[in-house]
Order: sequence, then structure tokens, then C-alpha cells
Amino acid sequence: REVWLDVREKSYIEDLYITTPDLTTLKIKPTLQNAEGCILLVELQKGERVLVKKAFTAGGVITIRCPGVKSWDTEHPILYTCRVSLLKIGRVMDTREVKVGFRTAEFKADGFYLNGKKTFLRGLNRHQCWPYVGYAVPERLQREDARILKQELACVAVRTSHYPQSQYFIDECDRLGLLVWQDMPNGDQGPQWQMHNYFNGAEKHRSAESEANFRKEWKEIIDCLYSVPSIGVWVPFNEAWGQFKAPEIAEWTKAYDPSRLVNPASGGNHYLTGDILDTHHYPHPRMTLLDTNRATVLGEYGGIGLVMKEHLWEPDRNWGYVRLNSPKEVTDEYEKYADMLYKLIGRGFAAAVYTQTTDVEVEVNGLMTYDRKVMKVEPERIRRINERICNALNK
Repeated sequence: REVWLDVREKSYIEDLYITTPDLTTLKIKPTLQNAEGCILLVELQKGERVLVKKAFTAGGVITIRCPGVKSWDTEHPILYTCRVSLLKIGRVMDTREVKVGFRTAEFKADGFYLNGKKTFLRGLNRHQCWPYVGYAVPERLQREDARILKQELACVAVRTSHYPQSQYFIDECDRLGLLVWQDMPNGDQGPQWQMHNYFNGAEKHRSAESEANFRKEWKEIIDCLYSVPSIGVWVPFNEAWGQFKAPEIAEWTKAYDPSRLVNPASGGNHYLTGDILDTHHYPHPRMTLLDTNRATVLGEYGGIGLVMKEHLWEPDRNWGYVRLNSPKEVTDEYEKYADMLYKLIGRGFAAAVYTQTTDVEVEVNGLMTYDRKVMKVEPERIRRINERICNALNK
């Protein structure tokens, strides 16, 4: 193994929090150390061309107008480089570079709006699970997952269940135009799970230590991904796992990062908070609740299983909501569910996430085997089906 040490100056940039409040404005909140008497030089570039170059007194939030920039979206994910340098008496003490995409994301009661345009979010659920080397999927396969989702299967969104997203995958989502829903990893038992009504039971009580740990780790995940253009939705809870103080956590998340949407509880337990009402229904799509003040989404459905005997994580155990026998049968069932979903979009669904991208552990309901060696569906048909769903609002 190789290790190295980086030498840094006494004055340095600890972190940068970059968002785009609108399609021509850059907002930078730097965290600096020992920056008295320093200035910040901000440069926005596209390739070698410098579009903006401005200097500011170090400290405080920086807002810069960037006329003429093009927006980042799922069809044209245009990225710029923002370089921030900390200078003291003309000497560069530290420099950071961040990829920037000018985009806005908003859920209204009638749907999702990306850059002011109503867009249906067709996505797949993705777990980062690998039976070798501590569950970390290799870099090459992470990048390939993103490419397959966007370019071969025509998805515009991906929900990353139960784990923080890796930089490899995120870089490809930024580059390709995949909008990411980022979950908070949750363990522990939850309260009773009420899927298809607003929660009226007793919430889970966490110890003070457990609650503090949750809040610390959730903040760290948001901080790590705060400046990423493709991050569109924060999901603090899934299916009541470890769910506690859901309205308070959702409201804190929205206040901490107003530039993203908050899905407070994917699959329940549901409260009148956040931007999204997210129901789950397996195997086929179904609308069990509709919120007239927030966006209603189908956060999980599908789970069509196909066993590929030479590509099983656990050869003696496997499971799926529906068990079929060939890629054609799986694709036929996928299309049947898509036809159901298409009709429900007209009734109010703003997004839908199919389970799932690859097989995971004993689950054999992926569109690919866990090792990514076999596509378990007919990809060209899946692409056409997804394109029809994505264009449902343009009919």
C-alpha cells in the first residue's frame, strides 16, 4: 500500500458549500481556517475559458451572478469548474476546485420541476453491495452502473438506498445527468409501519446517544455531498427503519439545505412534512395515497425475480416478489407494470422508482446479476418502455 502526507499552509480552505439558487447565480459558503487578512479569488471556467473571475474579502457567504451560463439537466448535463483560491499578500495559500451545474429542483403538488420544466422522474433503486472486499463495489463497475442506467436503460433518476454514495458513482451521475435521491443508512427497529395512511401511532424513542449519532452522521452525509449537482433529494428514513422525530428531522434537513428536496419517509410512516409523499407498493404500481399539497411519488415497486444459477450471490438462497423464467418474461412483466404506471402518472404520480438495478444478496430482482455479467432483461425494450414513461407528461 502507498501512503502520503500533504503539507498545507497555516491558512487554508477547510470546505466549500456551493449551490445555485437560480440558473445564473452561484452561492459559495466557504469554511476557512486562519484566514485573517486573506482574500478569496473565485474563477468559473468552461474548459480553458474563464467566464467569471472575482476577488472577495475572506469570510462570509459569496453570491456571484453568472450571466450566459447554460443549465444542467437530465438531457444536457452541462458542468463548469469553480476554482476558489485563498490568497494572502498575493501568495496562494490553498486552492479548491468543484464541479458546478446550474440547476433548480422543485416539487409542487402537480409534479416535479427541473429548471422550471415539469419532468417525470423515472428511476431505479440501487444498492452498493458486493460480496468481496467489504461490500465496496469496484470503481469500474460503479461508473458502469451509472452509464447503463442512463444510456442503456433511459432512466433519469436513481435512488441510492441505505448507503452514502461513492464519489465514483456521483461523478458519473453529474456527467451523465442522473438525478440522485440520497438515503440515510438506517438500522434498528422502528415503530409499527403504517404504509398506506398518515401515521397515527407512537414514534420510536431513541436514546440521547443514538439520536445524537444519527444527527451527526446525517449532517456528515449532507456536508459531503452538498455541492454535488446531481444530488436532488434527501431521504432521511425508509420504511420506518429507526424512524424517530420524522417531522423535526425533515424540517431540519430542509432548513440546512434549502436547495434540495426532502423526502421525509420513503414508504412510510407518513407525516405532513417535507416536499414529498412517498408510497411503496409491490409488485405492481398502485396509488394508495395522494397529497394535494406535496408531490406524490412511488418510491418503490417491482421486484420481478429471475434466478441465473451461475451468477448467484448465495447459491442456496434466493428471493423475489415475482419469480419468472427468462429475460423475455421479465421484460414482459416490466412492460405490464409500466402500462399501469403510465395511467397513474395522469392521476398524480410525479416520480417512480423500480426495484432494482442489480441482484443484492438473496434478492434476485435486479435487471442485472449482482456481478454485472448478465443483463436479465431485454435492454432495448426496457429503454423504449422507460422513454415512454419519461415522456408521459409531453403527450
